[in-house]
Amino acid sequence: MRRTGRRRAEVGGDGRGDGLQGSLLREIAAAPGRLPEALALFALRHLGPGAGPSVERLRAAHPDADATALRALVVTRGRRRVTAEGSFVGGPFLFLIPVAFCGALLAQARIVLELAATEGRDTTDPERAAELLVLQGVYADTAAARAALDAAPDRSRSESRQGRVTALRDLVLRMAWLLGLLTPSDEKVGLWTRIGQWALVGCVFLVGLVAPLVWLPYMAFSYNRATNRLVDRATVFYIGSRDLRTSRGIRVDPATAVAGLRALGSMMLPTVALLLVIATDTRIAGGRWPVVGIVLTTSCLVTGGWWLWRRRRQRREASP
Repeated sequence: MRRTGRRRAEVGGDGRGDGLQGSLLREIAAAPGRLPEALALFALRHLGPGAGPSVERLRAAHPDADATALRALVVTRGRRRVTAEGSFVGGPFLFLIPVAFCGALLAQARIVLELAATEGRDTTDPERAAELLVLQGVYADTAAARAALDAAPDRSRSESRQGRVTALRDLVLRMAWLLGLLTPSDEKVGLWTRIGQWALVGCVFLVGLVAPLVWLPYMAFSYNRATNRLVDRATVFYIGSRDLRTSRGIRVDPATAVAGLRALGSMMLPTVALLLVIATDTRIAGGRWPVVGIVLTTSCLVTGGWWLWRRRRQRREASP
C-alpha cells in the first residue's frame, strides 16, 4: 500500500505516468509552436498540486536535513527520474522518442516546482509556469513569459499544413532543445566542437540500430548534464546563488554506470550471433550478407523488445 502511494506521488498524484506523457504529447502535437508554454501550463496543472506535498513528505522522512540538504535530496531524486524517463529511447523503437522526451520534460519541470516548494512558494501559482519558461531559457524575464502564457493558443495553426513527418521532426528537435540535449544558446562552442557533437550522435545512432541499449549511457549522461544546468539556474533564481551540493553531487552517477553496463550487455547478443554465423559459415542463396542482415535485425528487435517489456512490467508492478 505504501509503495502504491509513493508511486502516485512520483507521477503527479494520479498514478498514471504513462497517461501524463501521452496527454502532454497530444497537447503539444496539436500546437507545436507553443511547446514551451503548453509544457509549463501542463506541468502546473498536473504536477503543481503534488509538488508541495511531495517536498513535505521528503522533509518528514529526513527531519535532520537542513535547507541545503533538502534541496540536494530533491535534485538527486529528480535527476534519477529524468534519466529513467529518458531511457525509454531505443534503437528499434525510435518512434518512442517523443514519449521519452515528454517524460523527461515533465520530470525536469517537477524538479523546478519542488525546488520552488523548498523555498515556501506555492507550486500551483501561475507564476511558477512563467518562472519555468525563464529557467528553460525560453524568455528573458517572467513578464515576457506571462504575456506568452496569456497569448491565444492558436498561433501555430499555420504549421498544421506541414507533413506529419516534418512536423514530428520539428517537434522532437524543439523538445530536445528544451530538454537541453542540444547545445543551449548560452553555451558558446566552436564549429569543430559542434561537428564532433553531431558526429557522436550519428555514431551512437548507427550502433544503436544493432545494440539499442547503447542509447542508455549516452542519454543518461546527456540528461544529467542538461538537468544540472537547469538546477544551477533554478537555485540561482530561487536562492540567489548556486548550491554546489545541490547542482553537482557525486562525479559518477550510479544511473549512468548501470546504463553503461546494460548497454555493454545488449551488445553481447548481436556479437555472439555474428560469431556463430561466421563459425558455422551459414549462408542464404550462396551469400553470407543476407544472414548477417537477418541476425542483426533480429538481435536488435529482441534486445529492444526485452527492454520495452521489462520497463512496462516494472511500471505495472509499481502502479495500483
